[in-house]
Amino acid sequence: MKKIFFAVFALAAFVLYSQEAESGSGGLPRTYRKISLGFGLEELKEALAEDSLFVFRGDRDVSFLPPKEENLVETTGLSFIRRAFFLLRENRLYIMAYRLDESLVDHYSVFTALLQKYGEPASLNPREAVWQDGATRISIERPLTVKYIDLEMFNELIEQGKTEESHEVYIRKLFIDEF
Repeated sequence: MKKIFFAVFALAAFVLYSQEAESGSGGLPRTYRKISLGFGLEELKEALAEDSLFVFRGDRDVSFLPPKEENLVETTGLSFIRRAFFLLRENRLYIMAYRLDESLVDHYSVFTALLQKYGEPASLNPREAVWQDGATRISIERPLTVKYIDLEMFNELIEQGKTEESHEVYIRKLFIDEF
């Protein structure tokens, strides 16, 4: 009975605090509680410090990833959120990932809530369910993690990776052709 109460409470909290931001193309939220895709690092740190669901310790939870010029903010959560990860590039938050505590909330409850709120997922397989519009991607994955991704930034990085990969393939071919 206690687990059912916690699961219902977690589900209600998830739905209540997922605030819809205007995405212009499909209506998927870009905000969870008071944290939004597109935030700068300082905005993110302020929002985490003010939110009682997170145990944010300040700059100790922020790392700079030099090869990709990205910032990773990792913090622990209280109750339903075990850990939270925020990835920023060019001082813009483009991935929010919330690893949930499966002893308090289950995959089916979260999936059902997202299904009722956003309709059928664009993609569904045993590892993840994905909802997507032109600006935002929301997924629920195993182990129980809810992710919000800014598709514009994410797609730019994928294209950049393809360009770098094709350049590396070209350089490799030139090297091999020298033999």
